[in-house]
Amino acid sequence: MSIQVKGTILTLVAGIAWGISGVSGQYLMAAGVPILWLTSIRLFVSGICLLGIAFCVSRQQLKILFRDKKALGQLLFFALFGLLLNQFSYLQAIHHTNAGTATVLQYVCPVIVLVYACLRQRRWPSKGEVTSIFLAIAGTVLIATHGNLTSLAVTPIGLFWGLFSALTYTLYIVLPVGLIKKYGSLPTIGVGMLMGGILLGLLDRSWTYHPSLTTDNLIALFGIVMIGTVFAYTFFLQGVSIVGEVKGSLLAAIEPVSSVFFGILLLGEVFYPVDFLGMLSILLAVLLISLKDLFNQRKLSQKKLPSHEGGQESRNRKG
Repeated sequence: MSIQVKGTILTLVAGIAWGISGVSGQYLMAAGVPILWLTSIRLFVSGICLLGIAFCVSRQQLKILFRDKKALGQLLFFALFGLLLNQFSYLQAIHHTNAGTATVLQYVCPVIVLVYACLRQRRWPSKGEVTSIFLAIAGTVLIATHGNLTSLAVTPIGLFWGLFSALTYTLYIVLPVGLIKKYGSLPTIGVGMLMGGILLGLLDRSWTYHPSLTTDNLIALFGIVMIGTVFAYTFFLQGVSIVGEVKGSLLAAIEPVSSVFFGILLLGEVFYPVDFLGMLSILLAVLLISLKDLFNQRKLSQKKLPSHEGGQESRNRKG
């Protein structure tokens, strides 16, 4: 097996695991597990696990991070408005719709990032970017209305939390960029999750909850925390380190497909043809953005080639 194939498989497995996470959360909330408790436990346990891995593989970066008070302040902001808010809003979206719909709506995020980038750079979007924005809006409308613009097929609160989770997912992506570049992904996300879990646990007094932890609930809890967070994140990092961030994000788009599949298989969710059309429209928008980034990345790398290497590559193509 080549190293590129290995990276592709790791990234795809991570995306599938994230899909299992959403379905596990839906099952637990349907069983009466409180959203705030579930959010705090997920963040707290995942944070401890990821910090343990970071201690083994990025110990020096972790030590430096804990000594940087300014970075810890930035990390606290990220923990609250990136991680905690995103996890909570995503689970709320699942609670008011279902795992598949909530995950697809959250994938509007790349389009929000695109709009943000255009505004920040003070430029108009390209034709391809306009197409992506149109597809994302059309897909959201189809999911929300089933094609009947006079009524909503999902509850207004479900649509709100779905789109709000996309907005918070944007913050989750944008806020830690500088910290990740300086200290690495595992230390940044691990500490951020632990901070978020502790803060929410204290505010909500999570220790006072006594949810029913039957065998099925424990399996679902393992699915959302260990498989859908710790396992998925570490596999994704390994895969992205091989295939690159742009291709990794492209492959990770299997997550909503996985979430819909497991929702139908395990929870008996029912989706209509117009739902799949809306989901396809949003995924196409994400794929267009990712493919554009991949093309730009390759174009940039080719420009960086020394002239003699470029000539050699040209000669090789000519046979």
